[in-house]
Amino acid sequence: MSLNSWERKAQKGRDILEQSIPKQWMVPQSQLPLVTQKNVIDFPRQSGLLSERELMITGLSATELVGEMGKGILTAEEVVIAFIKRSVIGQQLLNFATEFLADEAIARARELDQHYKRTGKLVGPLHGVPISVKEHIGFKNKTCNTGYVAWIDNVTTEDAHLLRLLANAGAVFHVRTNQPQSLMHLCCSNNITGTTLNPHNRTLTPGGSSGGEGASVGFKCAPLGIGTDIGGSIRCPAAFCGGYGFRPTAMRNPMAGIEVACIGQETIHGVVGPMGSSSIEDLELFQKAVLDQEPWEDETSLMPVPWKSVTATRDMTVAIMWDDGCVRPHPPITRALRMAKEKLLAAGIKVVDWEPYKHQRGWEIISSLYYPDGAALQRQMLRESGEPARPLTEWAFSYSRPIPLTHSEAWVLQHERDLYRDEYQALLKRRGVDFILSPANPAAAAVMGESHYWNYTAIWNMTDMPAAIFPSGLTVDPDLDALTAQDKKYIPRNEVDEREWNKYQSPQRYESAPIALQIAGRHFKDEETLAAAKLVEEIIKGDTKSSKL
Repeated sequence: MSLNSWERKAQKGRDILEQSIPKQWMVPQSQLPLVTQKNVIDFPRQSGLLSERELMITGLSATELVGEMGKGILTAEEVVIAFIKRSVIGQQLLNFATEFLADEAIARARELDQHYKRTGKLVGPLHGVPISVKEHIGFKNKTCNTGYVAWIDNVTTEDAHLLRLLANAGAVFHVRTNQPQSLMHLCCSNNITGTTLNPHNRTLTPGGSSGGEGASVGFKCAPLGIGTDIGGSIRCPAAFCGGYGFRPTAMRNPMAGIEVACIGQETIHGVVGPMGSSSIEDLELFQKAVLDQEPWEDETSLMPVPWKSVTATRDMTVAIMWDDGCVRPHPPITRALRMAKEKLLAAGIKVVDWEPYKHQRGWEIISSLYYPDGAALQRQMLRESGEPARPLTEWAFSYSRPIPLTHSEAWVLQHERDLYRDEYQALLKRRGVDFILSPANPAAAAVMGESHYWNYTAIWNMTDMPAAIFPSGLTVDPDLDALTAQDKKYIPRNEVDEREWNKYQSPQRYESAPIALQIAGRHFKDEETLAAAKLVEEIIKGDTKSSKL
């Protein structure tokens, strides 16, 4: 191929995006914030593009939207138009989309409105809810490149199983979202549609690999989104962008039709799950709408486990993991955990400290199993088009073994994986711990290009424990989060700890970043984990702005 042939091919993906943007709702270039403006969260109101009613609509949760449409107060058409308009603004500021689906979404919303007018009933539990969709989730008659230039002409012939179920429940898909090259960054940059930015601070990454989804829900371009997660790819974007996210236990949510280069890889199962702009309740709404349709009847690899209605009580034990024993979190994260402990104790929740169990060993196992072929398939994908590897792609490939695992080596590691999972579960039971509250990342949100440490999220992929993300209500504060004299004396435990700790040169690097918390539950206790996350969030969302902890 000629020197620039991959660039010409990549242009096809950019053309698809450009041609799909509803130009009538774009903000004139002269009215956009300067590129130096970091925080753009309030721009939808400032822009004047959205009416007060549209601002109200895009501020509602999915659950609230369904309720208002069920009472006839809102129509599906006005709801989806409001979110499309907000998404267009989001695209101009954040570059989060790969393709808009405006015409299809509005047509679908009109069908839903006609159904409601004719019957007085909603189509289903997600009636009229706009949902943004990560690009590599197969969409009928749409290209699905998964972040690789080599797949720019890959057109899927049917919708992914999950999309069919969500559509049955009444959902409306209005925008597809960006992802990193190789799908293995906690950042969001590729050679096709470029780099996605964080709405709270555009010098920070929105996370990855569901980074477009993180920006989407963080900017309220959608009340619900769909992400995938094999090492934190739902949870880090939700955490970095101030949203909500849920990593279910593997083999609960349907995966058929999700396009990846390493299809069939079973050493570490990826999962698909919901991301949301407003509440844990919306994540539950998503899960119930999907699993009530018994997807295991068609996708036989799934566990036939119906979704249960669970309400958490204060009679539970929450263990706080202040540090994973490998990499120390930055001061804002520790402040949020201290605030959470204080409020949980005051609410009568039993809180204990969690001593992490061999997390470095857990990382050694899972990182070896991510690329059992030594990343040969991924490298081949790059060679097919001639596109260069992005810096974080090379970094991700570098922790795989350069030589593929033999069958016997893979068997040994898979056995160690299963033993480690059993040991972790046994430890939870022995210590009487129901849930572990922890950071999602050493930083509140990584500076662009600095998403190197995954193990605060990947450890729960390793143990296959369900885990949810919710915002603490705090943001990085230059006064409260300055390094103390004691902090400045900290001696890192290893090179990785030193690398991550040295990134926190000052809180100003992370200005306005939301501080999230992660709660993990026991294997297959998905419903209980989301219920606990909801209760914990309710307890700690007091007057968080006045916290001086």
